[in-house]
Amino acid sequence: MSEGTNVYNKVELGVQHYGEDGYEVILVDEPEEGVRRITLNRPEKRNALNHALRGELLHALQQGDRDQGVRVQIVRGAGTSFSAGYDLGGGNEGYGYPFHTAGGDGQWPRHVTEGWMGIWDLAKPVIAQVHGYCLAGGSELATGCDLVYMADDAKMGYPAVRFGTPDMQFHPWLVGMRKGMEMLLTGDSLSGVECAARGWATDSFPGEELEQRVLDIARRIALLPPDIVQLNKRAVHRQMDVMGLRQGIRAGTELCALGTHQPAFKQFIGNIESGGLTTALQQRDQKFGDYRAGRDKDEA
Repeated sequence: MSEGTNVYNKVELGVQHYGEDGYEVILVDEPEEGVRRITLNRPEKRNALNHALRGELLHALQQGDRDQGVRVQIVRGAGTSFSAGYDLGGGNEGYGYPFHTAGGDGQWPRHVTEGWMGIWDLAKPVIAQVHGYCLAGGSELATGCDLVYMADDAKMGYPAVRFGTPDMQFHPWLVGMRKGMEMLLTGDSLSGVECAARGWATDSFPGEELEQRVLDIARRIALLPPDIVQLNKRAVHRQMDVMGLRQGIRAGTELCALGTHQPAFKQFIGNIESGGLTTALQQRDQKFGDYRAGRDKDEA
């Protein structure tokens, strides 16, 4: 979902700087030898991805990639969800974009897809551990990870297609053309079981087993020589590059930018201005009976 006029606070671009203990919205631990785990820690907002959270996450992943003691990294969410999307409720106030992206129309989708696709370019594997909601920007983050393991009852979807166009158009690549088309035409979600069957997720497990199963897999990866692991990670992504995935996603950001100029998108912005964001989101989803119908959360 593109940033769009008045959806996000407009702040000056600026790289945020994080000291060793300077993280505010993530937690970092090492549950196994060679395994670093990063927890998105805005549970009261279902880990909505504001600039600060994106910046701290990417910084921590890069730090782990540099650390010779780390062989694999895990990204998970605190609370009830992995991430319910980008923060549309004022959570960016006072924060600049965490890294520079060329300006102009489409800057926002270019910016976020550049960040998530940058995870592919790290040397060490990154695992997404997904429970609860994994929506819009949350699904883009997980897509950028190398392996995705979901709770069986987790939900991956892109409800923002009900008023706009996705920033990162991975759907035809990773869930198939027909189901990808259905998701973009309805905004409906897939369960963890469905995501694993279609190939967006690597596998799914009962929710109570998810954390241990992910740690088991991370432990196995950590047993391999890291110099070989990084080459084999790159081998998969280079094949996807040759097939056009990265180029297709980059081209899709232009369609996302075009979406912000459509009457339906402008009407949604008008609904926010007249009735508030929560009301606009509830109106968007009420007729479908899903996501934020009747709720008070401000995520994409």
